[in-house]
Amino acid sequence: MRRGDRPGSRRGAVIGAALLALVLPALGACAADAEAESGAVVTAGPVAGTTAAAAPSRSTTGRAGSPGATGGGDPYWPADGNGGTDALHYDVRVAYDFATGVLRGTSAIRLRATQDLASFSLDLLLPVRSARVAGRAARVTRTSRHDVRIRPAQAIPRGTTFTVQVVYAGRPASYGYAGERNWLADAREVVTMNQPHMAPWWFPSNDHPGDKATFDIRVTVPRAKRVVSNGVRVSTRIAGSRQTTHWRMVQPMTTYLAFFAAGDFEVEAGRTPAGTPVVNAVSRRLSSGERTRAWRELRRTGQITDWLEARLGPYPFSSTGGVVTSLDVGFALENQSRPTYGSWIYRSIVVHELAHQWFGDSVAVERWRDIWLNEGFATYFEVLYDAHHGGPSVDSWLQGQYDSYCVTPGDDLWSVDLRDPGAAQIFDNAVYERGAMVLAALGNVITPAGLADLLRAWAAEHRRGNASVADFEAFAESETGKELTPFFDAWLGGGVPDGTAENGLAGEC
Repeated sequence: MRRGDRPGSRRGAVIGAALLALVLPALGACAADAEAESGAVVTAGPVAGTTAAAAPSRSTTGRAGSPGATGGGDPYWPADGNGGTDALHYDVRVAYDFATGVLRGTSAIRLRATQDLASFSLDLLLPVRSARVAGRAARVTRTSRHDVRIRPAQAIPRGTTFTVQVVYAGRPASYGYAGERNWLADAREVVTMNQPHMAPWWFPSNDHPGDKATFDIRVTVPRAKRVVSNGVRVSTRIAGSRQTTHWRMVQPMTTYLAFFAAGDFEVEAGRTPAGTPVVNAVSRRLSSGERTRAWRELRRTGQITDWLEARLGPYPFSSTGGVVTSLDVGFALENQSRPTYGSWIYRSIVVHELAHQWFGDSVAVERWRDIWLNEGFATYFEVLYDAHHGGPSVDSWLQGQYDSYCVTPGDDLWSVDLRDPGAAQIFDNAVYERGAMVLAALGNVITPAGLADLLRAWAAEHRRGNASVADFEAFAESETGKELTPFFDAWLGGGVPDGTAENGLAGEC
């Protein structure tokens, strides 16, 4: 994620997901929001249209099951994700009505049981109409504003792969969670984009970056609209006044990176100079000048992708591209294979979101506290790209940043602990700007060539997986053969690093 700062505005604090209410249009409240804010727990019997399954006691193997945990245990957002299951594949099928704002879904998830399961939870804000597990009716209970619990007809043995299908419908704009209202839409255009939470507004999931899966996404909208999503387009089928577009992501993806954009889009397909397929889309609702700007910047995607690939190893996904929406968004987001931007798109933000394809998408965080591995790394590649295209050298940028901010040691640039910034600071300026400074300084300690080799090896080591800040620190020491703990303590732990060569700096403030 990157705020829509204009080029050169590198000091502004980055908008976090918790502040999105400041940049989104006001949305109507619903009675359930008050319930959510009060912390009330809602329980219910079988949802309408579902036959209640008998309470399971044992599986077909005779083993008793127990409930999977509600919540994945991440200290920043404990309710996100769930225990007892591992998501393998999402088959998301939704239809959106622009006039009413209602989204209807019939989505299936292929899961693997990681324990003997009597029941399991999914993250979903919209009302559930029915659920089936392995083809049999299952009981659904809403245990909180954010979670539904599925109780199958029989307990599921550990290690079993099974499919749950959920039928649901509602107005996503009516729902909030963790202080966020994440539905970006008007009567003509919709874009599902946000971090760290987005999936529960439009499909059931195990909503944590630690549980990646492959995706098929089918979106049905009026025939005149265009739909863009992750990966490659499989088909577009027309039935009367409606059309369904099917997109597929065959590489593992975390749930907040799944998206679709639907509206009056102009879509352009091509390839990067190195041959990777590119799909770009620009809203026709933008002014002529905005469309010209959007296409100019989006068409840099191919060249920038290849430039990054030359430094970081093979591009991780089957296609690349981007979407420019007419909706009033204050940030860009690194949706896997196809970032989304606002009308203010500019070159360095394209570099940032494309760098995320390696750092954040392919190598995803293990826990949200590891966000420096996403945002600091992507910001560093903004600086490096600029240095290779007529801007200041990385070292002069680093020393300039240090000299500017070391005179104000109380600035939040220095106060945030990059190993554990806290939920309210994951999009703080320190995570981005100081995060990039860490890598620039590390390059001075291990040489720029050594840093280039390290980052390329890191991207390969954890390709399409997850990693932590501690993993990176250990990996850097292993790859370079250097004792780097004092360096990382000085830069990551908070406080102004001494301006020494050991810290990659040329002198004190």
